[in-house]
Amino acid sequence: MADYARMRDECPNVTENMKHCTCTYSACDKKGLCCQCLHYHRRNGELPACYFTPEVEKTYDRSIRRFIQSKK
Repeated sequence: MADYARMRDECPNVTENMKHCTCTYSACDKKGLCCQCLHYHRRNGELPACYFTPEVEKTYDRSIRRFIQSKK
């Protein structure tokens, strides 16, 4: 398991990343760690919260299918 707390302490961009993080999942340990977030969601065939509108993000359906539907 990754040590996200250590990564957060070492990430020079975490403060700026947090200004733009739209993830509403309260237990997310990757908030502010965009690289880790992207890798996580890519492995799961998903996109991160920042790709979605606030309404769609709140559903936690991060699928690529849902992203495409939201753009129609």
